[in-house]
Amino acid sequence: MSISTNLAHVVENIRRAAWEAGRTPEEITLVAATKTQSDDVIRQAIAAGVTVCGENRVQELLSHWETGAYEGAQVHFIGHLQTNKVKYLMGKVDLIHSVSSQKLLLEIDKQAGKAGLVQDILLEVNLAQEPSKSGFFLPEVLPAAQLCTQLSHVRLRGLMCIPPAVQEPSENLPFFHKLKALAVDIKGKMGDNKTDMTILSMGMSNDYPAAIAAGATHVRVGTAIFGPRAPISNSF
Repeated sequence: MSISTNLAHVVENIRRAAWEAGRTPEEITLVAATKTQSDDVIRQAIAAGVTVCGENRVQELLSHWETGAYEGAQVHFIGHLQTNKVKYLMGKVDLIHSVSSQKLLLEIDKQAGKAGLVQDILLEVNLAQEPSKSGFFLPEVLPAAQLCTQLSHVRLRGLMCIPPAVQEPSENLPFFHKLKALAVDIKGKMGDNKTDMTILSMGMSNDYPAAIAAGATHVRVGTAIFGPRAPISNSF
């Protein structure tokens, strides 16, 4: 099936999931995960209606940026981010979803300061507290959020999660509800910054309707739009 057909199907699913949850479809932002996609495919997706592209790898993002492949859409960074690559993203991404440590948070603030901008970010939460995965453990999230209020060049917009792998999409519902509850709790403790915390980035191709039911504002969908991914080359 074509990208436009796949995209229309995803958009309809988002619309249906939103209405079933008592929400409006306009509350949901579709982030098209463009990992391993070519310039031409990204341009096709934008022409078909994609308004936000989500990249997992700095090398690919820079390559697409240089060729103008993202023209007409926002760019979000949604993958694991190393501190030594933060500088390459400044001025190129509207939102970094995957801030997974205080060290990374401080580096983003530092590099954004050098670039003379304020970078919008989300804190990545390791809901299952899996040592093998990145993200803040639950007790670490509030201190990280409070640290954001002390930094001049980052703006905390909300939270993001990648739940553990499951057999059935519905099995992720408890994790999505947990992130929603955590966001509400932290937002209530954030003082002036609480008005900025409006984003819950959760849900991917296999479970985005469940995430929407639990309160997601941003869903990161790749395979359902583009089909199976091509092999990944060496990292930058």
